[in-house]
Amino acid sequence: MPPVAGSGLGPNALQILTTEHWSLLASRSLVYTEAMSRTSIFIAALTGSVVALAFVGQATSFGSGFVAFALVLLPVVYFLGFVTLVRLSQVNREDARWVQGMNRIRHAYVELAPELEPYFVSSRFDDRAGVLQSAMAMNGPPPRTQAFVSAPGVVAVLDSVVAGATAAIAGIGLGLELAGTLALGGAFFLLSIASFALWGRHAIPKTTEQLGTLFPSPRPPGS
Repeated sequence: MPPVAGSGLGPNALQILTTEHWSLLASRSLVYTEAMSRTSIFIAALTGSVVALAFVGQATSFGSGFVAFALVLLPVVYFLGFVTLVRLSQVNREDARWVQGMNRIRHAYVELAPELEPYFVSSRFDDRAGVLQSAMAMNGPPPRTQAFVSAPGVVAVLDSVVAGATAAIAGIGLGLELAGTLALGGAFFLLSIASFALWGRHAIPKTTEQLGTLFPSPRPPGS
C-alpha cells in the first residue's frame, strides 16, 4: 500500500491504526466489565447486610445485640462502597483515555480518507468536548444531574444511606429519642454525600487536565 499523499502517514499506517483501534476497544470493554462487577459486588454486599440485619433484629428484638452487630457490619459495607467509588473513578479516567485514543485514530482515518468524515458519528477531536461526544453522545457539557445517574453517583448515594443508617443506629444505642436519631442519621447522610460531591468536583477536572489535547474541537462560528 503506498503512502497517502498529503497525509504524512506511511504505507502501513491504516493497518497499524486499525490494530490499535481494536486494542483500545478491548480495553474499554475490560474496564466497563470491571466497573459493573465492582458495582454488583457492592450491591450484593449491601443487600446481604440488610437481610442479615433483619434476621439479627428479629432474634434480638432490636436490642443491644442488634445495635452491636449493625455497628460492626455497616462500617465494613461503607468501606466497601467507598473503595468501589474510588475504583469507579479510576475506571472512568482509564475509559476517557481509551476514548481519547480512538478519537485520535479517527482523526488519522480522516487524514487518510477525508471524504469519509461525514459518515463518522463519533468525534475525531481529543479534547474534553470530543471525548464526551464519543463516550456519551453529548455535543455539550453534561447536565448537572449526570453525576447522580451514573454508576459512581448511585454508589455514592447508597453509601451515604449506609453512613446515615450507621449513625442512626449508633444514636439508638446512645439512647437518643426518635427525633434525635433521625437528625443524626440525616446529618451523616448529608455529610457523606457532600464529601463525595466535593471529591468528584476535584477528580473530574483533574482527569480532564491529564488527558492533554492534540486535536482540539473547532470553535463555533462567532466565538
